[in-house]
Amino acid sequence: MASDMSINDTPLDRRGRLRIFFIMIALSLSMFVAALDQTIMATAIPTIAAKLHSAAGYTWIGGAYLLANAAGACIWAKLSDIWGRKLILLIAVAWFFVSSIICAVAVNMPMLIAGRALQGVGGGGILQLVTIVISDLFSVRHRSLYLGLMEFMWALAGGIGPLLGGAFSQYVSWRWTYWINLPVSGIAFLLLFFLLDVHNPKTKVMEGIRAIDWFGSLSVLGLTLMLLLGLDFGGEAFAWSSPTVICLLIFGSLCSLLFVYSEKRLAKYPLMPMNIFARLSNIAALAVAFAHGFVFIAGEYYIPLYLQSVKEASPMRSGVLILPLSIAEAVSGIATGAIIHKTGRYLELIWIGMALMVIGNGLYIHLDVSSSVGEIVGYQIISGVGAGFLFQTPIIALQAMVSQEDTATATATLGFIRNIAIASSIVIGGVVFQNSMSKMESSLLATGMSDSLAEKLTGDSAAANIEYIKDIKNPVQLLAVKHAFAWSMRNMWILNTCMAAVGLICSAFILKTRLNKEHVETVTGLKSEKTPLSEDLKLHAVQNLPATV
Repeated sequence: MASDMSINDTPLDRRGRLRIFFIMIALSLSMFVAALDQTIMATAIPTIAAKLHSAAGYTWIGGAYLLANAAGACIWAKLSDIWGRKLILLIAVAWFFVSSIICAVAVNMPMLIAGRALQGVGGGGILQLVTIVISDLFSVRHRSLYLGLMEFMWALAGGIGPLLGGAFSQYVSWRWTYWINLPVSGIAFLLLFFLLDVHNPKTKVMEGIRAIDWFGSLSVLGLTLMLLLGLDFGGEAFAWSSPTVICLLIFGSLCSLLFVYSEKRLAKYPLMPMNIFARLSNIAALAVAFAHGFVFIAGEYYIPLYLQSVKEASPMRSGVLILPLSIAEAVSGIATGAIIHKTGRYLELIWIGMALMVIGNGLYIHLDVSSSVGEIVGYQIISGVGAGFLFQTPIIALQAMVSQEDTATATATLGFIRNIAIASSIVIGGVVFQNSMSKMESSLLATGMSDSLAEKLTGDSAAANIEYIKDIKNPVQLLAVKHAFAWSMRNMWILNTCMAAVGLICSAFILKTRLNKEHVETVTGLKSEKTPLSEDLKLHAVQNLPATV
């Protein structure tokens, strides 16, 4: 029905183009502010942890955001299926706005971590719903351009975030890393409120509440939180053999079984329909997304730590030195959207991207005390180009294999998998780094370093205490500390290289298919869960939705 009247081929008048322009600005700002809070912390966390006198804060300022981000991904998407995209997206942006205020006025670390968790809930909704709205508005072939724009915003946040975090924490106040969210998210909210026009199912409140997959929601929250908390506590807060860690890991794993059972047998409107996993190609695309999320965030999060500890860079300088990674991601992300739009080819980009990530992270293993700026920049460019190819290509590969009605749940599933990977990377990477630093305590003591200083610079307090490095006057001790940090991060880069290699192997199982240029409006609401679109609705979608600019 849509083949001759594709909305992507229908010319727009000036008013229609202007409306699309401002909608994309609103979606871009929403994506930017949610992504910014994953990157702006990288250079600010050491300062925040020191100001609030909490070594545990280094991991949990970032970890709380990412944990909540991952846990709520599927839930936001299903809420938008029930009550419509616009309402739920507006709620997510407003939620993010309010939680940013809580973070900005935090008086201690527990309050800040709680605020970051709330931020993560809102940010997770924004990241999911922006991608879903774009997928609703455009066909698989044409949406690559707009997903490429979102990838550019993510990379822009990756570039600007560390700079802003370093500048605020060094010259103004770390609290401005949260105040800055208010004008951006406020503008995005107003533009979305007045301009975004997508299907509104007008579902009644109680009818929608009854339709929520409560058992699935609780089990996915338990799965995410207990598994990641168990991994984070193991070896640091508690021994790996402690009842606390064992119970968290066991019950977290059991929640995964409960979640699958709920989605298959209990849920009338499941968060994650299991038919998505019926195709090997879909499973492979999800595995690639996991590997990509696990690996790319480690570079953005831990390279500033390497620069501030091993290279003694200031927060501002470390923000400048990590720019090559973000710029490489942005350029390759834009190129990816253009290539897919022009040629319809995406599989080759996945292969190239994963291969470059293997090479780039393999080169990170060689970063040590004597590494030059040229090496640091060059390694980031290789890894960044690879990462940029992989933000949207797994989404395209997955969406190409499902119907338009399943696009939102498929996109949310991939987002959930990627968010789990990102959160796991921060937590597991932190565990590897902290355990490695603990092993270096004896070598620091051998240089004549005091017990108190060696204790501060090893174990779970190492990352939060890098400010002590600049006070070390003994050159032998200073070199030993730098070597300890470089060696500990080397172990983490080995882990990430192996994960990228797994992603490369999985990419071989993704099928190539023709990307459809046709488009049909996605109808949300409870009725859309039961009945397919009628021909009249399809025609209405073709005639009324905006076209590609």
